[in-house]
Amino acid sequence: MNAKFFEEQRREMVAAIRAIAERIAAELGKTALDERVLRAMAKVPRHEFVPVEVQSYAYLNRPIPIGFDKTISQPLMVAVMTDLLELKPDDTVLEIGTGLGYQSAVLAELAGRVYSVEIIDELAQRAVQRLKRQGYTNVGVRVGNGYAGWPKHAPFDKVMVTAAPDLIPPPLINQLKAGGRMVIPVGLLHAQQLVVVDKDLNGKITTKEIMPVLFSVLEESDEPEFRAS
Repeated sequence: MNAKFFEEQRREMVAAIRAIAERIAAELGKTALDERVLRAMAKVPRHEFVPVEVQSYAYLNRPIPIGFDKTISQPLMVAVMTDLLELKPDDTVLEIGTGLGYQSAVLAELAGRVYSVEIIDELAQRAVQRLKRQGYTNVGVRVGNGYAGWPKHAPFDKVMVTAAPDLIPPPLINQLKAGGRMVIPVGLLHAQQLVVVDKDLNGKITTKEIMPVLFSVLEESDEPEFRAS
């Protein structure tokens, strides 16, 4: 497998995402995904963010195991969640659940700065190595429980969560800037919904359920809660 092989696989992945997104347009509330998101996914080498033994499967529209009973989300879900964030080039983004850094890289293509929290130390280290190798200098990674967010760099324009709590964590709501948006899977294991959370300029929260999903569980943290002033 060479670079040309993976480039072709990536083109096919993006074409598949585009086709599926058209079929689920009613759920998404829009007829097509943002072309900027699709261009980012056409650029980021997904095969560099999975273990070498599963690289040949990297561009299939399915979750890929990355070790420690964790997976990298299927490309469609990465595209949908990234699209729903409505990223701007100067946004500062908090990502919960770094994994091996693929979603971080996609976010880094579209936003100004990404801060990502990963609970598993070894995954975080591997993600840092992969992101550095691919030249992403606008991503910071820390080890910790994502339920508590990353208070040091709050508030954030956008928040993306790739593990599901029972309820939206108050620390993440508090770390979301007024006028900001969060995309998060929420609910019990077999009853999760992908939810868009908007905070208006007065700090009022509104939520909208998008579609049923299945993510690993985000456990509640005993790290101190942070409240943005």
